[in-house]
Amino acid sequence: MLRAPKGRPGAAFLWLAVAARTMAGAPTVSLPELRSLLASGQARLIDVRSREEAAAGTIPGALNIPVSELESALQMEPAAFQALYSAEKPKLEEEHLIFFCQMGRRGLQATQLAQGLGYTGARNYAGAYREWSQKEG
Repeated sequence: MLRAPKGRPGAAFLWLAVAARTMAGAPTVSLPELRSLLASGQARLIDVRSREEAAAGTIPGALNIPVSELESALQMEPAAFQALYSAEKPKLEEEHLIFFCQMGRRGLQATQLAQGLGYTGARNYAGAYREWSQKEG
């Protein structure tokens, strides 16, 4: 069991942040890292919000696959994925497959689901669309 460090102001907060990330079992990407990956063309973004939410605004270049469809989408044959989503299906070994939603919860769920299906580079943009729209929009 993880124990919080004692005797240092702020240590408990830092410990909680690290523990939450560790227990969630899903790697994350920060806004500065996401900006860098997007600028270099290395990120593959998947917006797992509903079609209505994504239609109201999304991160440029993101593919919208609602979290309710994600498992079946990631298990489709590449040609069927292409036909349905008008995009190439992500590869299992894709290095920066980044999921996001509005607040972070569905993005985490999507990341964990993708990892379970063998997508080794799946990550969650924990700041989610809320942070993006506040700082980039």
